[in-house]
Amino acid sequence: MNTGKESKQSFMKNVSIILFAQFAVKLLGMVYRLVITNVNGFGNEGNGYYSAGFNVYTLLLALSSVGIPNAISKMTSERIAVGDERGANRIFKTALVLFSVIGIICSAAMFFGAGWIAEYGIAMPGAKYVLMALSPSILFVCVSSVIRGYFNGMKNMTATATSQILEQIFKCVFTIGIVLIMAGLTFYPTDDLKAQLLAAGANLATTIATVLSFLYLLVFYMRRKNAITASINKSAADTIEKSFMSVCKSILLVSIPISLGSIISAINRIVDTATITRGIRIAFADMIPAHGSSAAVLNPSLEVLNEEAARLSGMLGKSDNLINLPIALNIAFATVLVPSIAGELAVGNKEAASSKVSFSLLISILIIFPCVAGYLMLGQPIYKLLYPSVPDGYKLLQLSAISLIFIALNQTISGSLQGCGKIYAPATGLFIGCIAKFILNIILIRRPSINIYGAPISSIVCQVISFAYGFTVLRRSVPVTMNKTKYIIKPAACSIIMGVAAFAVYKLLMCLLHSNTIALLLSIAVAAVIYILLLLVMRILNEDEISQLPAGDRLLGILKRFRLI
Repeated sequence: MNTGKESKQSFMKNVSIILFAQFAVKLLGMVYRLVITNVNGFGNEGNGYYSAGFNVYTLLLALSSVGIPNAISKMTSERIAVGDERGANRIFKTALVLFSVIGIICSAAMFFGAGWIAEYGIAMPGAKYVLMALSPSILFVCVSSVIRGYFNGMKNMTATATSQILEQIFKCVFTIGIVLIMAGLTFYPTDDLKAQLLAAGANLATTIATVLSFLYLLVFYMRRKNAITASINKSAADTIEKSFMSVCKSILLVSIPISLGSIISAINRIVDTATITRGIRIAFADMIPAHGSSAAVLNPSLEVLNEEAARLSGMLGKSDNLINLPIALNIAFATVLVPSIAGELAVGNKEAASSKVSFSLLISILIIFPCVAGYLMLGQPIYKLLYPSVPDGYKLLQLSAISLIFIALNQTISGSLQGCGKIYAPATGLFIGCIAKFILNIILIRRPSINIYGAPISSIVCQVISFAYGFTVLRRSVPVTMNKTKYIIKPAACSIIMGVAAFAVYKLLMCLLHSNTIALLLSIAVAAVIYILLLLVMRILNEDEISQLPAGDRLLGILKRFRLI
């Protein structure tokens, strides 16, 4: 077996590990969000407070830790590629100290500034308790991210995958348990306060889960510490010892640009929350949609308008839960591409780097296109199944699904650009897109006829702009081969045919069985089979590409046996 094929299979093995972990994480995340959204007293309003507080948390997390795994993995893989294990370990230890300090500062700022942020930052005072409950987890995520990045750089994805899955299992169990226990209590003076405290309880579970995940990573590292030390002692490379501050500066010079994209994304969500709250107040100042008491509808107070904003934000949050699931499948490529491409370019292998980028973009397209078609055609029955207590808002999912295509491609492009050293490019494209989104949010959300639907419309524009910029820079950095028929026309045709077939099967089964659950699940199963068959018939993947997939050689043998390729 040649070295090129070994490299490709090793790359896909790491992708598979992260892919499984991310899918499990997002699936578990969707499960507990579904459960708590349907709990009496939580609903759309609790979901709104939960999402608003979590968006602020995501921003502070991006400022303190999101760039760490990719930055540390990139720097570590570059050192290891030239045989400098000692230098890689020095980066790791310095990063631990540096980001522990940053994590403590950000956790304290979020806890003590929770009231001000909720009142004046996002104009949703009810999110104060959510912010306080989440604040300690920033520190533990910072330290955990350093450990994950270190092992990612050594091409060991087990630490990241297992810790993420364990964290989400803990989060799922504790979130459901805490919310159910709190929902059964009877001391809440108002329904709005109940929704606020239930949302805070749900996010307290996040803090508990991050602490337990950190403890796992600590044990993971300690068990391998002796082997790492032995490898360092055997290192043949001559290492120039750098001062602590010099290494800190090197880490920040890499991590800050990588974090910029995540920081801008987090700011983007804050913009959504703040503009939605203020925009809804303006849109419905004279009359809110007809639900609740007639007095509240015809002459809404500021409190009623705030509750309406929280309710509509919660509706948008429900679609976000579903959008995140296919994104989890795709993010594996973005994660693995950074150290993989950096390692290839460190030894001058530009052709291998280009091949991995092209293949990753193709798989991203093949994953996302059918998901978009499914959400467009089956959005309403999906909401009936998943949100039986609050099934409204499925049109937000259908609108958001369009942006899903560009979100996924932007993830893969971002990982590719960071691996190529173009660390500012993803953030630059996203920043330009966010400016457009901010302007459109202000214009669209304030219109009563559009209101909350302005948020996903502006998100589509934002992601399209970001994609156009990032892809242009990528093609100038690495020769990316993308045949339009193979990469766009054929996958789009397969997805459209699959989507129409899924809708037809669903309608037929509903007429025959009168069960939304059975009709939906069977239509999804039929759609999956149709999509796979269409991929084979249209021969989108060649033999070499199929062999790179998880268990690809075995799959290729089966396809040849049945003459499907």
